[in-house]
Amino acid sequence: MELFGLTSVKDIPAKNLPYGIQRRVEIARAMATLPKLLLLDEPSAGLNPSETEELVNILQNLHRKNDLTIFLVEHDMKLIMAVCQKIQVIDRGRMLTMGTPDDVRHDLRVVEAYLGKSDRGNIDAQG
Repeated sequence: MELFGLTSVKDIPAKNLPYGIQRRVEIARAMATLPKLLLLDEPSAGLNPSETEELVNILQNLHRKNDLTIFLVEHDMKLIMAVCQKIQVIDRGRMLTMGTPDDVRHDLRVVEAYLGKSDRGNIDAQG
C-alpha cells in the first residue's frame, strides 16, 4: 500500500476513488500476484502530469525493488524515457528501431515518424 501511495485510501472502495488512484490500485492488484513480468497497456492514459510523475516513481521503484520486468505499451514519451532501459519503437505496425532511450531519442526515423520532421528534434519534450 505504501509503495503505491494508497495507505490513506485503504478503506475506500476502489470505485469511489479518483481515476488516477484507481490506476495505481490496478497495478497494485497485479503486483499482489508477485509477477516476474508486468504488462501495462498505456498506464498513463487519462492521468494528469502530477499523476504521471507519481506513476513514473512507482514504476521505477517496482523495477528497482523487485526482480521484475515491466513491459509498457505507451505513447507518453516522457514516461517512456524516464522508466525504460530498452525501447522498441513501432510505427504503423513496423519496427523502426530498438535501443536505449538515448539511442531512440536521437534516431532520425523516430523523430520523423513521431514529430513529422526530418531534423533532430527533442523527442522527450513530446508527451
